This record gives sequence, structure tokens and C-alpha cells, in this order.
Amino acid sequence: MALGWMTILRNVPWSDVIRNAPAVADGARKLWRKAAGKGSEGGKSEEVADVDEQNPAAQLAALQKQVAALHEQMLASSEVIQALAEQNAQLIARNEIHRRRLLWLAAGNAAALLLALAAWLR
Repeated sequence: MALGWMTILRNVPWSDVIRNAPAVADGARKLWRKAAGKGSEGGKSEEVADVDEQNPAAQLAALQKQVAALHEQMLASSEVIQALAEQNAQLIARNEIHRRRLLWLAAGNAAALLLALAAWLR
């Protein structure tokens, strides 16, 4: 069982995974900082809560800033998700290659077994 895992781990494109890891980590770190730094109290952000409720223009400006910040967070999270999806696709492609090789090896072993049984029975 350990030999199978070692074979799989040996055939993972580690150079690609390692090359993409810093970009994924930086994107996740930026996303985490943005998400953790934007605490909301009572459903309103700090900017919107501090705005005078009698001034609709100030409320609108504060809400526009909040929407812009949320848009930046969405873009950052989509970049991280895209990088992870690309890495996942590469790993799945490698997994499919290994699955096909395993099927060919199983067929070869079955043929060798049949030949050995035929030779033994004669």
C-alpha cells in the first residue's frame, strides 16, 4: 500500500505545484487580511455606521466605498480559486494518466497470469 502512495507522490508535478504555491499563498493571505479586517457590527460597516443618517449623499458615498471593497475581495478570492482550480486540473490530468497506466498493467498481469497457468497446466 505504501508503495502505491509513493508512486503517486513521485509522479505529482511537484515543480508546478511548488512554482504556483507562493502565488496561491499570497492570494489567500491577502484575501484573509481583507476578510478579517472588515468586521461588521449590527449588519453595517464602520464607514456606514459613522455616516450621518440625515445625509443621503454621505450614506451613498460610504455604501459605494463598501461595494468597491467587496468587489476587490471578490476579485482576490476569484484569483485564489482560479489558481487552485488550475492546480487541481493538473493533478486530475496526472491522476487520469496513472489510472490508464494501471489498467494497462493490470491487463498485462492478467495476460501473464493466464500464460503462466496455461504453461503450468501442460
